[in-house]
Amino acid sequence: MKGIVFTEFLEMVEQEFEPAMVETILERANLPSGGAYTSVGTYDHAEIVELVAQLSTATGTPPADLIRTFGHYLFGRFVHLFPSYFDGIDSALGFLPRVHDYVHVEVRKLYPDAELPSFVCRSGGGADLEMVYRSKHPFPDLAEGLILGCVDHFHDSMQLHREDFRDDDGRATRFTLSRPEN
Repeated sequence: MKGIVFTEFLEMVEQEFEPAMVETILERANLPSGGAYTSVGTYDHAEIVELVAQLSTATGTPPADLIRTFGHYLFGRFVHLFPSYFDGIDSALGFLPRVHDYVHVEVRKLYPDAELPSFVCRSGGGADLEMVYRSKHPFPDLAEGLILGCVDHFHDSMQLHREDFRDDDGRATRFTLSRPEN
């Protein structure tokens, strides 16, 4: 997993909780990397799982909630760090279908060894957008937070429904975005 995820997670912890919390979770986690991350480095995804577990223990907040909160925060950071990805886009429905075929292509140019999830999008069937998320790392809560961050960033009025499922390809999560009925 790319270091930018780790560095941004620690930044979020510092902002949302307090700087001392970062030191607390790093000390308690006993990580192979020692908790020294660079944005361009690559680290075992198990380390962020452990950091989240330590933050959950320290705050009493469920891990899934922390990861969703981080995803929401991370979307805002991506807007700040990679503004060109959002050029000419004025809605979540305009941006989200571009994640797999445009944004991830651009990310691979910056980080050729990045292990990125896949998103297969389709419209119709009563939903404005359906996204099926697959990853070798189990982070559908992070994906959910990123999607919610996107919806909030564009000030869209959308409802998000999530369904975790298994099929011939393994575990996946379907996110369905739709406009609320009036």
